[in-house]
Formats: sequence, structure tokens, C-alpha cells
Amino acid sequence: MTVHAPAAGPPPQAQPRKAALAAWIGSALEYYDFFIYGSAAALIFPKVFFDASDPASATLLSLATFGVAYAARPVGAFFLGHVGDRLGRKKIMVFTLLLMGLSTFLIGCLPSRAVVGGAAPVLLVLLRILQGLSAAGEQASANSMSLEHAPQDRRGYFTSFTINGTQAGQLIATLVFIPVAALPEDQLLSWGWRIPFWLSAAVAVTGYVIRRTLDETPVFAEQAATAGVAKLPLAVLFRDHWSDVLRVVAAALIATVSTVFTVWALAFATSDAVGMGRTGMLWVGALANLVALFAIPLWARLSDRIGRRPVFLIGAVGSAVVMPLYLWAITTGSYPLVLILGILTFGIVYSAANGIWPSFYGEMFPTRVRLSGMAIGTQIGFAVAGFAAAFASQIAGPDGDNWSGVALFAAALCLPPVVAALSARETARVATAHLGERDDAVAARAEVPAGT
Repeated sequence: MTVHAPAAGPPPQAQPRKAALAAWIGSALEYYDFFIYGSAAALIFPKVFFDASDPASATLLSLATFGVAYAARPVGAFFLGHVGDRLGRKKIMVFTLLLMGLSTFLIGCLPSRAVVGGAAPVLLVLLRILQGLSAAGEQASANSMSLEHAPQDRRGYFTSFTINGTQAGQLIATLVFIPVAALPEDQLLSWGWRIPFWLSAAVAVTGYVIRRTLDETPVFAEQAATAGVAKLPLAVLFRDHWSDVLRVVAAALIATVSTVFTVWALAFATSDAVGMGRTGMLWVGALANLVALFAIPLWARLSDRIGRRPVFLIGAVGSAVVMPLYLWAITTGSYPLVLILGILTFGIVYSAANGIWPSFYGEMFPTRVRLSGMAIGTQIGFAVAGFAAAFASQIAGPDGDNWSGVALFAAALCLPPVVAALSARETARVATAHLGERDDAVAARAEVPAGT
């Protein structure tokens, strides 16, 4: 069953640059919030919210709370995906930003375990769940918005601004944590770690002002006014596009590389087993993210020329090779070697898959179920990736030094994305209005000539 939206004034016009900017800034601000939690979970929370007398268990529990948000993401994806395909992309973009900003600010206000005992980690987990619910709709709505506003032959490039924004958010979060991590231990654990979380108040206000001025996408408005939106988008999605949902779930496991790199490897490098400095390792992440800011749009532009599948495969296969090399470099304690391989792994190779998945996944679905398909598929895959740091901590053993087991684990989870990409249709040349169609003849007729 479909529901038609009444006409309300002139139809919206395509705003590719404004949509890309809104996606970039909103994602940067949103994922600033999300990633400061990752740094704190690796460096701060084991001592603030858990039993510091058992460092190994405290670290494991802290990293598990990082994964809790990923477990909440599929739940949020079902709800927010449904609403976004019924009511539009813009409403979800504004809602998710405000929810993330509020929950992150409140994390900075939490009392420590020393003050309220076991209630402290419980409250931490509850707020982390709210972060996960927010993130579930953030990328899918921003990706759908930028893809549907973009010129048909430059969808990869414009849609990559969402991921470029998440990298910027992670970079900002890392840069904020560098001076915080350099504080004396007592100041760091009492009030210092709270400052990055409190800054989310400005994040929420700024993001709201930017996103509320963006028009709904022309393709969604046309769909709502003509063919109508689906009354139950999830029913349509799982009836007609279940195979693509599964394909996105498998492909989204590539995010394991990011989780292991940004969370577990940071904890491993600064542990007693290796003994590298907190500030130095934070700079590795910052510089790798800086390189990724430039690499992502370049990979995306390449995907507009040669297709999504080959670029994604470069990132997935390459990550399986270089991620173990990065973890090995950490064991040497050589800062220059860690820096070089960190930039190669996260800044360059992983960016090939990370930079083009918004267009690659989004183009698998038609307009009426695009947000649902992207949200559900990615968030189920990301849920596994979110717990990768906790899984890695278990694999590393009680002494935390089994890095080769973690390297094999990370490389193995790059295999499902490879299989998913090889089985996917190439969509870079299919017109936006015909994305997700099963009729190959129709899709061929809608093909966009190169260079248009």
C-alpha cells in the first residue's frame, strides 16, 4: 500500500553542494561525539567507571560499552529507516543530531564509580545506547540526502562528503583528546576527560542550524507526490530487496578495520605489553584521519569513472593485507614505522572502501526504501564491527599481547565484504530514478553517458 503526500508549493530543486555540505558538517559534528567515546573507552573509562584493580577486565568491560551502541543501532535503524522513508530524509537528519548531542553532553556529567558505585557504568551504558540509536539514522539519512541531490554522474563524489565528515569528526575528536590526555593523571580522571563531552552542546546547536535550512530531495518529493511513499517501507524492503540488505550487511563488516584501528590498537599500543605513549598514538590516528580527508574524495571520484565495485574491492582486499602489518608495527615500538603503516592502512587503503560505500550501498535500493535499506543493512553489519574491539581484547588473551590472533581476526572479517562486492551489480552509470530496479533493460536505457 502507498500513501501520497499532498502538493505543498513548488517542487524542491536539487542542491548538491548544500546537501553535501550539510552532510559533511552534520556528520563531522555527530561523529565527533561518537568517536570521543572511543578514545575515552580505551584510555579513561576503565579507571573511572570500572574496577581499576583489575585492569584487563576493566578494559574489556569499557570496550564492551563502546560496542553496546552498535548493538542498539539495528533497533534504531528499523524505526528511523521506516520514518525516513515515510516522512523524508531531513526530519531524521535533524532528530539524530540533537539526540547525539544531548546524550554525549550527559555522559560528561556522569558521576564516577567511586561516587555512586555500580550505578555509574549502568548510566554510562544507557547513554551509550542513545548514542547508538542516533547514529543508526545519521549516516543513512545524510547519505540518502546527498545521493538524491547529486548529479547522476557524480553521485560517488558528492555522497562521499558524508564519510569525509565522519573522518573530520574523528580527527577533531582526536585533536581534542591530545591535550586532555596530556593532563596529570589526577586531573585527567577527575574533570579533564569531561571537557570533550561537554562541547557537544555547541555541536548540537551548530548542526541544527545548518540542517534545518536544507530542502527535502527532489526525487523523494516526486516519489511522494506521484507513486507515493510505502505505508510499510520495511515490508516492501524485505519482500523485494532482501538480497541487497544481506549484501550490505556483509559489506558493512569492513568497518571492523576502523574499530580495531581506532579502539583496540590504541589500547594495545598504550598497554604495559607495548608501552607506547598516549599522545604519540593519538597523533597517529589524527594524521591518518587527515590523510583520509583527502583520500576519500579522490577514491570517490575514481568510482564515478571506473565503478563502485573495483574501488570497494581495492579497499577491502588491501585492508586485509595492511591491517596485520600495522599491528605488527606496534609490537616493534617504532613510532615512525607505526605512523607510516597507520597512514597507509587507515588513511589510504581503508579509505577506498570507506569513501565509496555511501554511494555503493545507497544505489542498491530504490527511493521508496533507500533509507531503510541502508540503515538496516549497515547497522547490522556495524553492530558486529562495533564489538570487534571487545572480541579483539578477548583474542589478545589475559596478557593482551596476542596481536597476531587479532590481525587474523581483522583480516578474516574483510572476506565477507569482498564476496558482497563481487556479487553486487555495478550501478555507477544507472540513472538515479532507476536505481534499485530489477529490469536490466530499463536500467540500461537509463544509463548515464560518461562525462555528462
